[in-house]
Amino acid sequence: MDIHVARQPIFDKEKRLFAYELLFRGDVSEVFPGVDGDMATSQVLSGSFFTFGVEKISGGKRTFINFTRDLLVQRFPMMFPTQSVVVEVLEDVQPSKDVISACQDISQKGYPIALDDFCYRPELDPLIALADIIKLDLRLTPLTEAHSCMQDLSHQKVSFLAEKVETHQEFEQAREMGFDYFQGFFFSKPEVMKQRDISTPQMHMLQIMAEANKADVDFGRLENLITRDVAIPYKLLRYINSAYFRRVDEVSSIRQAITLLGINGTKQFLSLMVLARLGDTKPHELIRLSLTRAKFCELAGKKRATEADPSTLFILGLFSLIDAILDDSMENLVYQLPLGDGIREALITGEGILGTYLTLVTCYERGEWEGVSATTSRLGMPETETAHCYEEAVAWADTIFDL
Repeated sequence: MDIHVARQPIFDKEKRLFAYELLFRGDVSEVFPGVDGDMATSQVLSGSFFTFGVEKISGGKRTFINFTRDLLVQRFPMMFPTQSVVVEVLEDVQPSKDVISACQDISQKGYPIALDDFCYRPELDPLIALADIIKLDLRLTPLTEAHSCMQDLSHQKVSFLAEKVETHQEFEQAREMGFDYFQGFFFSKPEVMKQRDISTPQMHMLQIMAEANKADVDFGRLENLITRDVAIPYKLLRYINSAYFRRVDEVSSIRQAITLLGINGTKQFLSLMVLARLGDTKPHELIRLSLTRAKFCELAGKKRATEADPSTLFILGLFSLIDAILDDSMENLVYQLPLGDGIREALITGEGILGTYLTLVTCYERGEWEGVSATTSRLGMPETETAHCYEEAVAWADTIFDL
């Protein structure tokens, strides 16, 4: 059985990561033909937690998971650790006596309850009284209506989560209105769109990252670029001499450190250092997402024989959010960066074979499973491989990010 699961970050008011919502492949009938939907969903959830290992995809954060009526009545959420799950009650779940009774038991056991795609109806009052979080979809409920709903429920001890926040303006408006949590891809877009040049320090960082990710990397040039920045050599030597490597003899030169790490280890280290420096005022999740995209594209490229080199795909994914990191348009940035024409075209237009890989990873991270199927078909890549690529990419990005 192949399980497709993606994660979407949920932030607090300070744009700090609060939790992830897990998005499972929507059409479980494709995985379990002829099997009851609730049974199939429960098998997918069980597989994700007990076989796949939810900690691999959640990074130790809480996970918001949708539960159907029957799964709630069966107390299915209580199979999982209380510290791992936020129980989302779907909008089409009717507040019958057995549902309310189940939610009371679930809440008493310490599981937070969230009401998904909330739209107030008087019969929902018993569930509202049990809820910890109410989610309002900004695509379905305009901000003015959402504000009115929040005022009507201000006497309740609940937090409010704005879902599908797609722009920074929406984020700021929702925060001012009193929302506590925010979900959507607003953080992956530039906050200010304006034409400006990349500063010299920023360009130097980008040159280091580009050089490190070349297929025919020049170690001499890479060493020269690294030594121009005091902080990177210091952190590189500190890293190579850390207890993680358990070295007897101390490494004291940049060339030796690069040689010992190897190109992949050096690539991983420098990618994190550079992106962290460029995005030090941004939500950390933006950097993590860049790393995840880079690894996903690289791994996907290895699953089929194309003219797309995996190292090129790594760079593509790594730079795919550079507009949000530097708060500038992609069109203005790519011609100031040391990138090939194919990468530039893919980043600006999404066209070409490289653009198809970007489409694949963005569809996957948003849980747009029909898009995943269509894109893997265009690439001639088995759809089942995407789940493995995503799992490995997430685990790699989390490991590198936590160094």
